[in-house]
Amino acid sequence: MAREITNKRIRFAYPVDLQFFNGEKTEKATPKKKQDARKKGQVAKSSELSPAVSLTAFFFLLMMLGPGMLENFQNIFREALITYSSWQVNEENLKVITMQMAFAAAKIVGPVLALSLVIALAVNYMQVGWLFTTEPLKLKLDKLDPIKGAKRFFSLRSIVELLKSLLKISAGIFVAYLILWDAKEQLPQLSLLSLGSVLTFAADAIVKLGIFVGVLLLVFAAMDYGYQRYEYEKNLRMSKQDIKDEHKQAEGDPLIKSKIRQRQRSMALRRMMQELPKADVVITNPTHFAVAIRYDAQSMSAPTVIAKGQDYMALKIREIAKKHHIVIMENKPLARALYNQVEIGQQIPEELFKAVAEVLAYVYRLQGKVK
Repeated sequence: MAREITNKRIRFAYPVDLQFFNGEKTEKATPKKKQDARKKGQVAKSSELSPAVSLTAFFFLLMMLGPGMLENFQNIFREALITYSSWQVNEENLKVITMQMAFAAAKIVGPVLALSLVIALAVNYMQVGWLFTTEPLKLKLDKLDPIKGAKRFFSLRSIVELLKSLLKISAGIFVAYLILWDAKEQLPQLSLLSLGSVLTFAADAIVKLGIFVGVLLLVFAAMDYGYQRYEYEKNLRMSKQDIKDEHKQAEGDPLIKSKIRQRQRSMALRRMMQELPKADVVITNPTHFAVAIRYDAQSMSAPTVIAKGQDYMALKIREIAKKHHIVIMENKPLARALYNQVEIGQQIPEELFKAVAEVLAYVYRLQGKVK
């Protein structure tokens, strides 16, 4: 950018709008922004973590319950070839065969399905907690835009996903190669072994391969979860102007709030002026403070401040008091104490009882209410 130095000041040849940088999303997302995103289903979640945990747990389950599953599978074939083949084909026999086969198959498949369900729920809960929303299922027409679709297809995220897939495939092939290489001396001898021994060897190799691949996928899934959290935080970043706008929405526009407070003060002032003619005495400073006190022995347990003001408001209180022939009494310490310690509508505190009682007694004698 060209610039000229004139009179020891830097003057840019091209004007720069510094407000442009105010729109950069450099601030972390506020709790409200995260909560709104969560309601829309936008959370930090790795779709690879649940399959990786499920695959690893499945092969561990196969290693522990494999012999029992094999025995149940053999029983199904045994019953089908020996027992059921000799039965007559009728409705009652077919019902019995179906029930027994379904129960035997459930003992094989049931633990796998139950384990997959529990792991899927647990992994999702660990990542995002309890969350149910239909927002991601809603039809959004902007997703049908071919230009935006092409941008997503050739975006950095797509390249990262492609590299992740190639890395997982390469790592899986490398693990399989290591396991087969470790068993290279046993492979030529398989032709000399019985079918049961060959199947046992194959099962052990498959379980070992599955566990190693599952652990490897777990590592990749953990890395992917960290990347997804980074992307989530990055996409939710806010500009300083966004934070200000959110604060205005949460707290309200300061201009509107000030107008509301002004109207509330105006209404309170009108009520105070309406109650002022009922006062028994107005205690003044004499010019800076004015406090109006009323006492009704039948409805009040102690004298009450019904109006107070300072400077201009004190002058208005004195004018209204003169208009309604209310006694105005000068007592600087008492007026200041009442103004600072007692709010409008509150009874006077105990430490001021004696001073206020003396003032009221004097007023009542002037008015002829007491002798």
